[in-house]
Amino acid sequence: MELRQLAYFVAVAEEQNFTRAAERVHISQSGVSAQIRQLERELGAELFDRSARTATLTAAGAAALAPARAALAAAAAVGQAVGDVAGVIRGRVTVGMVVGCTVTPLFDALAAFHRAHPGVEIALLEDNSDRLVHGVRAGTVDVALIGTATAAPAGLDALTLVSERLVVAVPPDHPLAHRRRVTLRDLADHPVICMPAGTGLRTVLDQACAAQRLRPVIALQAGAADAMADLAARGLGVAVLSESMAESYRDRLSTRVIDDIDIPALLCLVWRDAHGPAVRELLAYARRAFGGGGGGGLPEPAAAGDDPKDNHAASPEEQ
Repeated sequence: MELRQLAYFVAVAEEQNFTRAAERVHISQSGVSAQIRQLERELGAELFDRSARTATLTAAGAAALAPARAALAAAAAVGQAVGDVAGVIRGRVTVGMVVGCTVTPLFDALAAFHRAHPGVEIALLEDNSDRLVHGVRAGTVDVALIGTATAAPAGLDALTLVSERLVVAVPPDHPLAHRRRVTLRDLADHPVICMPAGTGLRTVLDQACAAQRLRPVIALQAGAADAMADLAARGLGVAVLSESMAESYRDRLSTRVIDDIDIPALLCLVWRDAHGPAVRELLAYARRAFGGGGGGGLPEPAAAGDDPKDNHAASPEEQ
């Protein structure tokens, strides 16, 4: 029995799907299936019911899940204990990033963290904000960059990085381009191009429309600002973007702030308060990359060559 087999078993049990589990552990689906078959032969029992589309645990699999998780946790603790003595941070951090959002300081933070702690594996994934928040709460994502209408999703720590208004983006000959001010009622007279449900911008738009009992026609949805801008430039609708997103398209689109949306669109870094040294250090580098931000419980990065136990600022659970 090997630790990797247990890791694959836990991944399939949590994802309830061999394909998603394979993506999570970064090997082929056939590789995951083969290793779990080998584990089942060694244990003398099938761990999954494969008769349906969803991989569900058998009675034997359910009995094996908790010990498998404990074995993986114990193995990780061995590596961490040695790392603590040697002053080396090891492990894996999963970083989530909202689809269609490229924030250079985050990449700078990841690069600086990787140079300082090459023993930590970094996994980066894109998804919509709602699913990223769920992942952080569930523990499958350690840190996530999300768009939101609230500064701190319930139960999570957060650092607000960007707070800005929503704008409409239209071709220069569009009727809204000639108005001095644009309201939600003006927007409701035109087909709208916006982000999908579950994203921060869409949440802000939906909340503002609900407050005025307006139902604009969502003609097209796209997860990337470039796609939304291209669709708007071709006259297929009015794109709803944040101010900074729209700035890149001023050469072909006119923008107007939506005057009566008071809720700002926020870009936040979110995490749980219970995290290990690798995540604490990554958060510290994020704080440095974003110029210190608003604090939010983020520690300072340990100095190169120093023991991270002695140099990071108190994390939220230590304060």
